[in-house]
Order: sequence, then C-alpha cells, then structure tokens
Amino acid sequence: MKKILTVLVLGLFILNASAQEIVKTGINVGPLPTIGYNSDLGWHYGLMSDIFWYGDGSTYPEYVWKLNVEASWYSKGNSVYHAFFDSKYLIPGVRMSLDLSFFGNKTSSFYGFNGGSSLFVDALDQITNEKNKKYSFSEQGQGFYLMKRNILRGMALFQGRFGQSHWGWAGGLTFLGITTGHAENKGLAGYDKKAGHPATDLSLYDLYVKHGFIPKAEEFGGKHLEAKVGVVYDTRDHENNPSKGTNLEVVLYGSPDILNGRSQADRTNYLKLSLQFKQFFTLVPDKLVLGGRIAFQGLLAGRTPSYMLQTLQVINFKQLNPEGLGSATTVRGSLFNRLQGESFAWTNLELRWSFARFTLFNQNFILATNPFFDMGMILKPYKPASADFSGFAADNTLVNKITGKTDNSIVEYVASDFYKEEKQKLHMSAGIGLHVIMNQNFNVNFEFGKIFFDGQKFGWKNNDGAGLGINIGLQYIF
Repeated sequence: MKKILTVLVLGLFILNASAQEIVKTGINVGPLPTIGYNSDLGWHYGLMSDIFWYGDGSTYPEYVWKLNVEASWYSKGNSVYHAFFDSKYLIPGVRMSLDLSFFGNKTSSFYGFNGGSSLFVDALDQITNEKNKKYSFSEQGQGFYLMKRNILRGMALFQGRFGQSHWGWAGGLTFLGITTGHAENKGLAGYDKKAGHPATDLSLYDLYVKHGFIPKAEEFGGKHLEAKVGVVYDTRDHENNPSKGTNLEVVLYGSPDILNGRSQADRTNYLKLSLQFKQFFTLVPDKLVLGGRIAFQGLLAGRTPSYMLQTLQVINFKQLNPEGLGSATTVRGSLFNRLQGESFAWTNLELRWSFARFTLFNQNFILATNPFFDMGMILKPYKPASADFSGFAADNTLVNKITGKTDNSIVEYVASDFYKEEKQKLHMSAGIGLHVIMNQNFNVNFEFGKIFFDGQKFGWKNNDGAGLGINIGLQYIF
C-alpha cells in the first residue's frame, strides 16, 4: 500500500513539477515505434521519426524546419512509406512543404458510391469466415467490400503572406499515381498471388466495373498532375495545437487528363473547389478550448475519375493521407470512405480539455481529451457516364448464394444510387479522444467514435458501421 501511495504522489509531483514551459532550441529527434490501431485498417506497426530544428529558440513553439519519415505496415495488408519536409524560414517570407509518399493498400475498403444509397451488408464486410462465424454463407463472400488501391504521391507546395496582414497565398503541384484493382490478401478464398484472384471471388468493385459504374478506362486507376492555387486567412496562435483564432483555406485545383493515354471520350479533366473554415475559442486559459471546422469540397467543371472521389484536398496536412468522406479524418466512427460523391460537406465540433501539463526528460508534455461531434453529407452524387443494368439477374444469383436471400435486393441496392433519386441523408457521429502532446507539435491521439445514422428507413441496419470506430494516430484532425 505504501508503494502504491508513493507512486501516486510521485506521479502528481511530475504532472505539476513545472508550470514554466521549456523553450526548445537546436535539434529535437523523436524516433518512435509506430504502434496504432484503426478499425478499418487493423493494427499498425513500424518505425517513424519527427525531427525538429528549433534554432536559437526564437521561433518556439514553431520550428525552423521539420522532417517526418515513416515506414510502417497494417495487419490487413497495407503499407506506408512517407517523407515530409516543412519550413517557414529557409526561404525568407515563403513556407515550403515537400512530400514523397507511397501508400500500399492491398485491402482498401470499397462500399460503393454516394453513401446511404449503396447497400451495406455487414455480413459481407470481412476477409475470412473466422471473423463472423455466426454467418453460414459460402467462401464467395470473403472480400466483397475490398479492393486494391495503391497511391504514389509527390507534392511541392509554397505559401506566403500579403504584406504584414493575416491573409496569404498558396500554390503548388501534386502528382498522384493511383493503381486500383481486385484486393490482394492471403485470407481471400482461393487467393493465389501468381495466378491472381479466382473467378468465384466476387467483390463489389468487380460488379461496378462489370456494369460500367466504374468505366473500363478507370478500372486500374490512373495518373494525374494536379495544380492548386489558393488564399489563406490565419490568426491562430499555434498551428498544431491552437487555443484561439481563425483559419480559412480556399483552394482551387484541377488536372487535365494528359498522362494516361486515354481517348478523348474517356478523359477525366476536372476542376474543383475546396473550402475549410476553422475557429477556436479559449474558454479557460491553458485548459479549455472550443474548436470547430466547416468544410466543403466540390466539382466545378468536368468529371472526377472514380478512383479519386475520396481524395481530400488540404493545404497543410494533418494526417499522412487525408481521405473521406468517412472514418478517422472527417466523420469519425463511420466506415472508411463510406461516403463518396462528386461534392460533399462536413463539420466537426470538439471541446479540447488540457487536464495536465508537465515536463519530463527535458520535453514539454500536455495530456488532453476531446469529446467531439461530427456531421457529413453528400451534396452532389457521383454518376458514371454510362452503366449497363442488363446483367443484374446473373449477379443476383451469385450474391444470393452468399447472403442466403432469394430476392433481387442486393445487387439492385448496389446500383440504386444510379437509377433511383434517393435523397441524401445527414450522417452524424460522436465520441471522445485522448491526446498526448509533446512540445506543442508532436501529438499521439486515441479517438473513439460512434455513428448515429443506421439506414432504418431504407430497410437495413448499421449502414455506416455497426461498432465503435477506433483510431490511434497522430495530431488533431483539424
């Protein structure tokens, strides 16, 4: 008992040992094992390092430059190789951000287009039968909601201010090479890496390609060079852990389809607009902050290729690969990339309570929690240039073997967003997170979210996810 009391007293002493924050100088290297979990991707493991250069400390809590590198893997077969450099001070008056990343997604989730209009059957959301032993359907159901989606990304972004005002400009180029196809995982029925997937291994992605919801020219992905230009307004006191201020990003971006060798009819030139407004209020100094974000991303002209509907456009990345609508970066608790459309909007509201501040190992630490409420909605559904519904009968027979149903509801609902004008619904979630923040810039988070909308009106349950969405990652999402 005395030992327990001693540990508690020592812990309280450490948490309150230093009210004065240490001003960091020189280099600060934080090599860490990457250990995390995402309910969509599985367990996350590997190595990463944030390297900060603070110089003489005159810019702290801002860094002079930052280098982030990572090599990691997920238990469901995905991988991350990432290098990111960021500095506001190497080029006088210009912020420079450089990124080179590869995201290998052998089992990326694909639940169809336009959110609640596309049927979700939770019994099919699996890799092997071991996950849901209570279902007695054939092995053909394995991997129904999976696809391959590898991403090679290179980015160069530059930002500056208009005089001494809070307004600024941003511009840059991003190369995206996206490779799509059938999922690759040894847990899939009869999977043979050399031979490819078996014909009986049906997936929703296969159905979409077969019937033209995904055009043949886009079946295996494509390459795009995106140009972006935008304006920024920023009065936040700190970018990564703000306690007050406003941040507005307005970005116009697009890409001519010139790298894929497609015919004129198959080209997907597009021009889009991205808006993000963030506001932070100090409720209790150094303790309690109310933060909110309202965001919109939509098509202005052309047509978005099907494999890029979930790509989110932001000026300054908070996550390695921001995608949505859905999952850990937008509507927390929903299924990964569940809400895909041409145009969509979302909002996040959270209360950030820093309940402990202390110094340990010559580093500044903050422990914080953030109850949150998220909402998202598709404003303009995605519709393919053409689609063929004539082969549904044969596909119904195959899908019915998986589900045990005797009607045609499965495949018809799969395509319902294309031939039915279903009104899009507002998707909502709520949850809470725990954050461990070091030196105001390095933030490890543990967030748990639960979706509200379950699709009862459409005749099925848990349409956006049945359980608790769990994510262990880095940074606040905004």
